[in-house]
Amino acid sequence: MPMASRTVRNEDVQKIIVEIPENHKHARTTILLNDGTELVFQEATIANLVRAYTTVKTHPFTTRVVLVGQKVLAQKEGYAEWQLLEETH
Repeated sequence: MPMASRTVRNEDVQKIIVEIPENHKHARTTILLNDGTELVFQEATIANLVRAYTTVKTHPFTTRVVLVGQKVLAQKEGYAEWQLLEETH
């Protein structure tokens, strides 16, 4: 079943909170929408979004980056088992 698509505009956002919660080491980003929807992102998700966004905005030829969630069994020390990795063609 396909998921519904939704564009979030600046005027849809009531508040964005970026913080390191008590007893945590990593930042969380919470986006509160005017309709009551609350989206909470882990630091790694935002870091991947920023990396992809920066690539698209600054690379002279790249106009699209697709990140795909994958379980990585042989991850680097300190990295999570689940990663958002760039889709390869």
